[in-house]
Amino acid sequence: MKFGVNTFVTDESIRPDALGRALEERGFETLLVTEHSHIPVKRETPWSGGGELPREYYRTYDPFVALAIASAATTTLTLGTAVALLAQRDVFQTAKEVATLDVLSGGRVLFGVGVGWNREEMRNHGVEPRRRGPLLNEKIAALKAIWTADEAEFHGEHIDFDPVCSWPKPVQRPHPPVAIGGESPAALDRLVRYGDEWLPRAKTPVEDLRRVVSWLAGQGRADIRVTLCGATGDSDLAAYAESGVDRVTFTLPPLPDRETRQYLDKLEDHIERQTR
Repeated sequence: MKFGVNTFVTDESIRPDALGRALEERGFETLLVTEHSHIPVKRETPWSGGGELPREYYRTYDPFVALAIASAATTTLTLGTAVALLAQRDVFQTAKEVATLDVLSGGRVLFGVGVGWNREEMRNHGVEPRRRGPLLNEKIAALKAIWTADEAEFHGEHIDFDPVCSWPKPVQRPHPPVAIGGESPAALDRLVRYGDEWLPRAKTPVEDLRRVVSWLAGQGRADIRVTLCGATGDSDLAAYAESGVDRVTFTLPPLPDRETRQYLDKLEDHIERQTR
């Protein structure tokens, strides 16, 4: 099983290049970063964590710029999003950003996507929250067309374009793996139809992880890998491995440089104790 971190990278936390080097030095395999284009001042959508929205939500870097900086400072680290809010993004710009990062990093991108939760943020992008799921599905399919065809076209209910050219094409073939976040029936349907990896959260019961892995095999999708996000120092790594998880990422708080390295040292010790 592989190990990494999922985190917010902000203007107040460790730089993404320093973080990337610190992860590689300690044997971590993956860096996943989150995305919010902005946070509306007037917000009615409740945060799932309860209480006030944490400070880092307001200050997160653009994920692809941050990952490009991390890419330049590393050689083997998988660089990904958990998750990119693709329903809010322009499909052509996203296709080029992800492909460019994949080329410049030597094929190290994991593109994690989700429907998002902040309805006010979506509406500012012109996205009707009730339609974000179908819109996301079409954007995933459109991205794959752009990445794999010299003259790509797509004709759907929400996304529609005649043949276009877009380079660079990704290094990874046929394209960077698309990881689907979420555990709902809609997310699992999206996973079977469009996904290459599954991004469940650590709060997902182990028996549910096991059930979904078995269900995927029954759907002819035993090829889908599982990256569990949000593990803590108390997580049972053996139970995750037994349930079919391929990669575990630990939640890394957005801390300054020194505190981040200390936190990573503790995570490294936890992994070593559980995997001896």
